[in-house]
Amino acid sequence: MAQKGAGATGPGIFFAKVFAWAGPGMNSGGGIWHMENTPAPSAGADPVWAKLREEAALAAAREPVLADLIQESILQCPTFESCLAHRLARKLGQHALSATYLNELFDEVLEAEPLIGRQARRDIVAIDQRDPASRGYLSPVLYFKGFHALTTHRIAHQLWLAGRTEIALYLQSISSQVFAVDIHPAARIGGGILLDHATSIVIGETAVVEDHVSMLHEVTLGGTGKERGDRHPKVRQGVLIGAGAKILGNVEIGQYARVGAGSVVLRDVPPHVTVAGVPARVVGMAEGDPAERMDHKL
Repeated sequence: MAQKGAGATGPGIFFAKVFAWAGPGMNSGGGIWHMENTPAPSAGADPVWAKLREEAALAAAREPVLADLIQESILQCPTFESCLAHRLARKLGQHALSATYLNELFDEVLEAEPLIGRQARRDIVAIDQRDPASRGYLSPVLYFKGFHALTTHRIAHQLWLAGRTEIALYLQSISSQVFAVDIHPAARIGGGILLDHATSIVIGETAVVEDHVSMLHEVTLGGTGKERGDRHPKVRQGVLIGAGAKILGNVEIGQYARVGAGSVVLRDVPPHVTVAGVPARVVGMAEGDPAERMDHKL
């Protein structure tokens, strides 16, 4: 079946001065979070993009067999946003929708909502600061599926808000197949997020993950049954969630709390505490900034 280009839908469906929702704020812990249509940073005022290009040039010289990939994915792209669109389209294309179509669509969405690019920059910085396996800004963009899955979700979420629910769900499905990370496009996720390793992370439809959160592989932010409505966890700023933890139901994980690996959380967790076990219970205080410290020892 012939595919229409992204422009066939018209970019106007994405352009709105402000998207806003009531509820927990991603940046402030409460109130309204506004997704403002403000210009993306220029190349001269974009240190993440500048550092990424510098690392890419060095890597291409160091490993010539990957030079073509690095050139087309990064060095030939005019902006950070176009780099993201190209890289994700190449990863997700060649299923029902071609890489060419997805590249056009992703470019359109990223241009319409600059917040996505700003959040992706924060994610890259967070990864580099918290993940000892990161070798700078290049690794997440080229190789880390947690970053790829999260950025795909950000695009799918914007499509969901614009009423394009079918293609948003399609992106969720393909992203789950390719990256082994399943995030419903309606879920609300802030910036500065680390999905470490990321395999088998599941985040449900009404989940909220605020800014500056770290979680490891096999984390589930799920429901407790077949009820509808607001039924998924709310994870506040600064939280660290260990590998394999299951947080179920419309529960709140308070600011700067820690959830131990393998725990099953069924009730609210107060701020600044550590919980562990099945079912999880408070086992101590959480020192400092758990998301930044990445200390999983109890």
